[in-house]
Amino acid sequence: MERIEHKKYLVDEVGIDYADGLISRREALRRLGLMGVHAVAASSLLAACAREAEDSPQATATAPTAASPTGTPDDPAADAVPADDITFSGPRGDLLGAYAAAEQPRGAVLVIHENRGLKDHFKSVAGRLARDGYSALAIDLLSEEGGTASIDDDARAMAALSDASPQRFVADMRAGLDELTRRNNGAGLAMWGFCFGGGQVWNMLNAGERRLAAAAPFYGSPPDNPDFSGSQAAVLAVYAEQDARVNATRDAAEAALREAGLEHKILTFEGADHAFFNDTGQRYHAQAAADAYRELLDWFGTHLP
Repeated sequence: MERIEHKKYLVDEVGIDYADGLISRREALRRLGLMGVHAVAASSLLAACAREAEDSPQATATAPTAASPTGTPDDPAADAVPADDITFSGPRGDLLGAYAAAEQPRGAVLVIHENRGLKDHFKSVAGRLARDGYSALAIDLLSEEGGTASIDDDARAMAALSDASPQRFVADMRAGLDELTRRNNGAGLAMWGFCFGGGQVWNMLNAGERRLAAAAPFYGSPPDNPDFSGSQAAVLAVYAEQDARVNATRDAAEAALREAGLEHKILTFEGADHAFFNDTGQRYHAQAAADAYRELLDWFGTHLP
């Protein structure tokens, strides 16, 4: 069942990208075909997403007006620490990632990429964290396929992620936490993930990963009927006002956090849409991204020992 949920999330993302005009119908059908969705079902999905988009208010983009704590308005990654490509041991072989070390780390953070794999943006995210005091490892969840860089296009990366099991991702992310611990002498651990990666953060909480002191799923969907009782992380859950699909899961996530007794904070950023933090994407919202990053650093500063 978890694998079905995981694949459905990625399939739906294609439909939303099409409805928002980010990809053509032809490209959407190609991506859905690579994920095993037959033509009739794919056409129905795209039509439904287009109707939903017509009925929904649109986000309004803003010019960059705010900065991360050390970045600039035009370049939030200014002065980021360079992230080095690394290889480390995983449960089924070597794993790939990009690691940036803080000079005097106040904690260590595992960064989880979006649905297209470990792009340079997420290596930059690790570098921003290191600049601001947190050593960070951006893991490549396509390591078993040879790594994101070995896959020839985004559609095939998405298809490969949809074919993998959630259990494999959990095992690989736990190996990422092992590597962070090894490199940071037992520093407090956190996770930060985006879209698909935000969903993976929820999955780690659902899997009962108790080493996490803090977690920050950004606009990610939790599994159906989540149970976070095995976790002890303080959770900062970030949503975007215009992200109707993920927002539909917010109440269930909040209920599960309360049921588990986890400290949490839920933020929804006005005027922003799905993937608003990614400054290389078409939905980037500079003000929301800068404000969300400040909230994240405050949260980690409070909850990472």
